Amino acid sequence: MSETTLKLPPQVSAEEARVLLAMKLYETGRLSLGKAAEFSGYSKRTFMEMLGKAGVAVFDHPADELADEARD
Repeated sequence: MSETTLKLPPQVSAEEARVLLAMKLYETGRLSLGKAAEFSGYSKRTFMEMLGKAGVAVFDHPADELADEARD
């Protein structure tokens, strides 16, 4: 894992920045749910709840895939 140092504005805590980065990396498909939760420092369940509150889809499948699965 690589390491980066950031200078954050005083109104943004390191924890908040880490969680927001984990959310964005999950949302864009760069990290799995488990890896994003681990990176954020929260359990998978808590991270999923945080995603929901932030308006990030936990399960983002195209409608046609869901329809196919429903028929099966």
